[in-house]
Amino acid sequence: MRQFADAIDAGASGSDLGAMPIPESFRAAHVLRNEQTMFEGRASADKDPREAMHIGEVATPELAPDEVYLAVMASSINFNTVWSSIFEPLPTFGFLDRLGRESRWGARHALDYHVLGSDAAGVVLQVGSAVRNWRPGDRVVVHCNYVDDQDPAAHEDSMMASNQRIWGFESNFGGLADLSVVKANQLMPKPTHLSWEESAVNALCASTSYRMLVGEHAARMKQGDSVLVWGASGGLGGYACQLVLNGGGVPIGVVSSPDKVELLHQLGVDHVIDRSAEGYRFWADEHTQDEREWRRLGKTVRGLIGEDPDIVFEHPGRSTMGASVFVAKRGGKIVTCAATTGYMIEYDNRHLWMRLKQIVASHFANYAEAWAMNRLIGQGRIQPTLSKTYTLDETGLAAWQVHGNLHEGKLGVLCLASGPGQGITDPDKREQIGEDKITLFARHAASLEAANA
Repeated sequence: MRQFADAIDAGASGSDLGAMPIPESFRAAHVLRNEQTMFEGRASADKDPREAMHIGEVATPELAPDEVYLAVMASSINFNTVWSSIFEPLPTFGFLDRLGRESRWGARHALDYHVLGSDAAGVVLQVGSAVRNWRPGDRVVVHCNYVDDQDPAAHEDSMMASNQRIWGFESNFGGLADLSVVKANQLMPKPTHLSWEESAVNALCASTSYRMLVGEHAARMKQGDSVLVWGASGGLGGYACQLVLNGGGVPIGVVSSPDKVELLHQLGVDHVIDRSAEGYRFWADEHTQDEREWRRLGKTVRGLIGEDPDIVFEHPGRSTMGASVFVAKRGGKIVTCAATTGYMIEYDNRHLWMRLKQIVASHFANYAEAWAMNRLIGQGRIQPTLSKTYTLDETGLAAWQVHGNLHEGKLGVLCLASGPGQGITDPDKREQIGEDKITLFARHAASLEAANA
């Protein structure tokens, strides 16, 4: 694949790239079927992605008519990469086997290895016979909604399709590799003012946040709405805060350290709660939640904005859901997309039904929502939350950082790109938007690293 990287760096035309032969194998971050029991008996916190992650050559699959071969310049780490690499809550090979039973093309995915990664930025190399809107040489980013059009439900909202999957998590040949196989309906234009790694970190988390807050299928935030955002300096929360600000709302960010408070202030979030300083203990013990702590959080929020929040942006799950249901205003919404601290949640239902609140489920985004979010990023209205960049060989280390919540924002991974900062084709636009705005998360992470050195 190095020849493709060199050709892309040299400005090769689409026709030249399309004429180059696709190699029989490529370098990829992957886990192995015969190692899926390696962590049995170990607590989740003790499972180390570095032990399961392999970086090596895998065979290139045949291209389906609706797919493209993509030279992956950069990718990123998401929580689903962590889950895949520690085989939790269950090994992903079951997903691949189910996909393998669907069709001839699905059978390519049921292998003894799983190439991970649900984000990518790169260059189209070849297109299948049914691809209409993309050509070799196109610079693109990839969203992870992996779905076809043969389920009627998919034509109203593709996330409702019975065979909807997350690419690189419930399918093979993900983005943490030098080459990927991607459906044409996963592709979007790469923002011209961003580098490969800045472009690669956005699609999964940013699109998820967009659907949760802005799209028609979840909270449907209005101008002036107040939104309590858990994990507000993380991958999801960093985009959520920006969407609330961009949409004329009032974010209240919840973070875990003074450093993250300062980061959110630099992002433009005026109201931030440092939960470590506040010392909230929503669970008195393993089986009992403490309503007094819910009330204390609610009092803090009202002290900041003068009212209860219209929307709670919820993704930690078990540790926070009881508090989220309590603090949302009468008639408010708790929109949830994940459960990073546990999916068996508990809350006091009286605070939900008697105050006419709603818990709204949200899962990734459909193509239109992902495209709309990518457009906002391309316009410079929403900035990437890239905090640090690793090489493909360091994928296990990056996943370990995310597993331990040792990071802010998103962690990028360079695949074919030989170094950071490459891939910018509109430097004038970048200068107009502002280098300080674009690189806020990265600069903040670098300053913390320097201070702790």
